[in-house]
Amino acid sequence: MSWFESLILGLVQGLTEFLPISSSAHLRLTAVAFDWKDPGAAFTAVTQIGTEAAVIIYFRKDIGRIISAWFRSLTDRSLRSDPDARMGWLVIIGSVPIGVLGLTLQDAIEGPFRDLRLIATNLIVLGVILAVADRMAMRDATGGRHRAARERKTLDQLSVRDGLVYGLCQALALVPGVSRSGATITGGLFLGYRRDAAARYAFLLAIPAVVASGGYELASIGEEGSHVSWGPTIFATVIAFVVGYAIIAWFMKFISTRSFMPFVWYRIAVGALLLVLITVGAVDPDAGGDIGTGDHVTSETEG
Repeated sequence: MSWFESLILGLVQGLTEFLPISSSAHLRLTAVAFDWKDPGAAFTAVTQIGTEAAVIIYFRKDIGRIISAWFRSLTDRSLRSDPDARMGWLVIIGSVPIGVLGLTLQDAIEGPFRDLRLIATNLIVLGVILAVADRMAMRDATGGRHRAARERKTLDQLSVRDGLVYGLCQALALVPGVSRSGATITGGLFLGYRRDAAARYAFLLAIPAVVASGGYELASIGEEGSHVSWGPTIFATVIAFVVGYAIIAWFMKFISTRSFMPFVWYRIAVGALLLVLITVGAVDPDAGGDIGTGDHVTSETEG
């Protein structure tokens, strides 16, 4: 991988990680567009550490309170009902599904799941599902001719059941094209949470999964037979951090007043275009790598 490749891929990672459009899909498609080798699951997972660092800094006050309250609640039973202590437990509980499935599906994550036909299909299908969830949220917020607006839930109302559902939705993002933020936010909207609450928990929930995945994949960078080396990977990770911080600040403001529909139409358009290009033979669904071989097996969480 050249330094120019790492620059472009770092920019793409930072721009797409927090938006519900799938960062892993966009890294894969960027490589195809430039006729580069697929950067692979290991590169994706490690560069996501950069964007998660942006999450940690952006939510540093929330995270500090949660960690402090959670540790204190281990010895002080009276603190176990504290909202921050509960959030600590709910993040742990919600992280279990992606951890289990990530280890179970390692072969498929690096192999068949990176097929461009599957990525295109996921972009379209999850886009449609996000549209339905967004429409429900809009209807609850505005009401209608026959009923009043309905108050949506905040994170103070997050239950163990809802935390597990969020976690299962996040686990869907092991497949490129789904989008980790998109899947978890969609799940939160269906559960009746406000847009900003759904996004906030989705971003907090991602921290353990992404840090664990990135740490697990560190050993794969620069290994024999890999075209990805340490220098470009670190450079891309730094770029992803800087760009990601700007994007998360913008996105949290955007969703407080705006619909997800621009992202829905974008997903559908990209997925449909990709399917057309594959159908007419302009793009090879295995372009950029030996999809389906299972070589250099890894695990990832994607945005």
